[in-house]
Amino acid sequence: MSVKIRLQRHGKKGKPFYWVVAADARSKRDGKFLEKIGTYNPNTNPATIDLNLESAVQWLHNGAQPTDTARAILSYKGALLKHHLDGGVRKGALTQEQADAKLAAWLDEKANKVDAKKAGLSKADETAKAKALKAEKEANAKRIAAQAEAAKVEEVAEVEAPEVEAVAEVEAPAEVVETVVEETPAVEAVTEEAAPEVEVEAVAEVEAPAEVEEAPAVEAVAEEAPAAEESNEETEA
Repeated sequence: MSVKIRLQRHGKKGKPFYWVVAADARSKRDGKFLEKIGTYNPNTNPATIDLNLESAVQWLHNGAQPTDTARAILSYKGALLKHHLDGGVRKGALTQEQADAKLAAWLDEKANKVDAKKAGLSKADETAKAKALKAEKEANAKRIAAQAEAAKVEEVAEVEAPEVEAVAEVEAPAEVVETVVEETPAVEAVTEEAAPEVEVEAVAEVEAPAEVEEAPAVEAVAEEAPAAEESNEETEA
């Protein structure tokens, strides 16, 4: 029976969570397995891997073949390196103490790299949060200033507009009334003063015919004068 070390999918839709299992190569991906040797969570940054190093190395010693993804996980956690060092110990190329020292040094270096990556990610997150907070504060300050200015303009408009309207309502009728009151007696006075002149003119028009009637008498005297001259001429003759 051939054994494979592979991932078995669990978790919710859109948020997968995997088990690292040793299973029969003929079984389904999510079917029966021989042993669960770890977990893999790709939803975090960096990914969270929990692996039973001794069990994984033992299955490798027994001839289990990992899939590509499982091989990457085993390499990341040092299982492949331990499997290689154990082979060197069996062949006598190095002692167990030397193999353990090399594995410990590699694990420490790997842990430092992971911690540095986590620190960098944390710093980047803090910087991004600080920038977002600063931008939000600036936006809030601008919005508050704009609201305050708008409220101030509205207050000024509400205070000035009623005063102008009140002055117009109070002053306009007074001027109109005074004008009417002042102008009306003047018209009546003019009417009263003009009346006597009209009467005088009427009297003059009535008396004028008397003078006109006297004019014919003068003309009659003028007509009689030639007759007197003719009688004088006759007497001289």
